[in-house]
Amino acid sequence: MGKKPTKNSSGRGYRDLTVKVKTAKGRKISSTNWLQRQLNDPYVKRAQADGYRGRAAYKILELDDKFRFLLPGARIVDLGCAPGGWLQVAVKRANTLGERKSKAQGYVLGVDLQEVDPIPGAEVHQLDFMEDDADLKVREWLNGKADVVMSDMAASASGHKQTDHLRIIALCEAAAYFAFDVLEDGGTFVAKVLAGGAEGELQKLLKARFTKVANVKPPASRSDSSEKFVVATGFKGSENAKE
Repeated sequence: MGKKPTKNSSGRGYRDLTVKVKTAKGRKISSTNWLQRQLNDPYVKRAQADGYRGRAAYKILELDDKFRFLLPGARIVDLGCAPGGWLQVAVKRANTLGERKSKAQGYVLGVDLQEVDPIPGAEVHQLDFMEDDADLKVREWLNGKADVVMSDMAASASGHKQTDHLRIIALCEAAAYFAFDVLEDGGTFVAKVLAGGAEGELQKLLKARFTKVANVKPPASRSDSSEKFVVATGFKGSENAKE
């Protein structure tokens, strides 16, 4: 017995509320399942309606609603910024276009290995943040230091859960060391990690250099995903770090 069809809002005919995807020849079942999940994901639909470049925009929105680090006037760096959803959120909240006349005007900088389509209010550069002089370039573009360094980067999946976990922890640690070089005292570091038991050293590293370190899974993060986000606030500066 199939799902009872539901009358649509226009009153013309009936449709099934769940979009189903047929397994095409040559497409893996896992790919079909992913596509079906995307088509039925409410955050994907919201992103399309709100003009965001991906559902990930709601993750940073929810994190900022809780911790309030994307403030008007803030200088923000987004590492691995493609496709640009986090940049879109940062531009609005930091007031980089000066749309809120009574608020300070911020600056948003995105860097990524690949070319990213322009986003009004953000400066985007094609750059490997792990290059030796990447921090110097970023500070030159900022004309100073950053108030926020954020990253939604994920290493390429290998299909092996433990390997993927170690890779993303290593990527997050690299982003953290980059943040130490470019953050203003009191600044904030936000990054994606995967839960899996190997993040102890990362937590220790961040707690030595920030006043508070929180681990959060925002509502927009899929319930079946092991991803979470670390939000480290109150950067102490390298000279004040306690190893």
